[in-house]
Amino acid sequence: MTIEGFCDPRFAGVRDAFALFFDQGLEHGGGVSVVADGKTVVDLWGGHADAARTRPWRRDTLVNVWSSTKGVVALAIAMLVERGKLDYAAPVARYWPEFAASGKERITLDQVMSHQAGLNGLAVPMDEAGMLAWTPYINALAAMAPLWEPGSRCVYHALSYGHLAGEVLRRIDGRSVGCFIAEEIAGPLGADFYVGLSAPEDARAAEMIEGPKASEWVGFVRASPFPHACDNPTPRALAPNDRALRAAEVPGGNGQSTAHALALIYGMMATGGTFEGRRLVGRAAIEEAARPRFRGMDDSFALPAAFAAGFQIEDPVYAGRASAQSFGHTGWGGAIGFADPGAGVGFGYVTNRMLGFDDVDPRRKALIDALYDAL
Repeated sequence: MTIEGFCDPRFAGVRDAFALFFDQGLEHGGGVSVVADGKTVVDLWGGHADAARTRPWRRDTLVNVWSSTKGVVALAIAMLVERGKLDYAAPVARYWPEFAASGKERITLDQVMSHQAGLNGLAVPMDEAGMLAWTPYINALAAMAPLWEPGSRCVYHALSYGHLAGEVLRRIDGRSVGCFIAEEIAGPLGADFYVGLSAPEDARAAEMIEGPKASEWVGFVRASPFPHACDNPTPRALAPNDRALRAAEVPGGNGQSTAHALALIYGMMATGGTFEGRRLVGRAAIEEAARPRFRGMDDSFALPAAFAAGFQIEDPVYAGRASAQSFGHTGWGGAIGFADPGAGVGFGYVTNRMLGFDDVDPRRKALIDALYDAL
C-alpha cells in the first residue's frame, strides 16, 4: 500500500503505524493528520474510497466522521457563548420557548451539551426521514417530557445532541448549524469539514464499510434501561452511503471531513483560538467549553465517561499521553479529533472501515502513541 502525503521526519512513527494498518488488514481507506503549534507536520492518506477498490483515497476525499462532528458543534456553541448570545447556565427555553413544554423549562444548555438533559432520543416513533428533515425531529424533542430527571445522570445523546444544540444555535443566530460551521469555522480555516454536503461536493464522499463488531454498541444500548438513543430511528452504519443523509444536517453525527480538517480545527483550539494570525475564538472561551461538566458512569453504555460542554475529556484513548487539559471527540467506527493545549497539538484520524470499539480497534491508540513518542 502506498501512503501519500507529507510527514515531517520527526513523526515518521505516525506514518509507520498508519501503513501497518493496511498491512494488517485493519484499514481500507483513510487519513491521519497532525497540526503542531499551528504548522501541519503530518498529513497522510491511503487506501480506497469505495468498497470495490476502484477509487483511490485522495487528499480531498471526505468521509463521515460520526460523533466527531459533536466536537465541532461544541466549538460553534462556544463561539456564540463568547459573543454573549448564549449562556451555558441558561435554560434552553430562553432561546427556544417551545422547548419548555412537558416539564423541560429548567433544562440548561450545559445539561444538553454534557448529555445530562434527559433527552437521549425520542419516546415517540420517528423514521430516519423525519430526523433528516429536521423540523419533525426537533418538534418531537420540544414536545416530549424528559426521559429521566435532568442533571441526575449522564446518558449519551447519540443523535439528539446535534438537533438540540443545533436548534438553539439556529434560534439565536438565524443560521443552521451547518451554515454556521461553514462560514465561521471551516471557511476561515480552509478546512474541508461539512455538516450537510452539497451536491457538487458529493463525488468526494467515501463509501462506508461495516467491519467486525461495528454496530455491536447499538444492540447494547437498545438492551439497556435507556435505549432511546438507538430507537426512533435506529442508527445505521451504512446510512452515510445514502445521498439523503449526506445532504441533510445531522450535527450529532453526519459531519463529512478529511483528517487534516479535524487537525486544523483542533490545532487552532490547541494554540488559543488563532490561526495564521486570525482570531476565531478566544483562549478563555475554549477553556470554558473544555471545563469538566460530568465525570462518572454513562448509564446506557455502563462505562466511565467524562464530558465538558460538548467535548469528551479524559478519553482513555489518549489518557496518560496527552496533557490533562486535552479535549475532543471520537466517532463511531474509528474517527477521532482532539486538541492538546499542553503540547500545542491538534490531531485528526478518519477512516471508512468501521470497526468496533477499542477492544477490536487498535488504530486510534497506535497512532496517538506514535504521535506522543515523537513529541
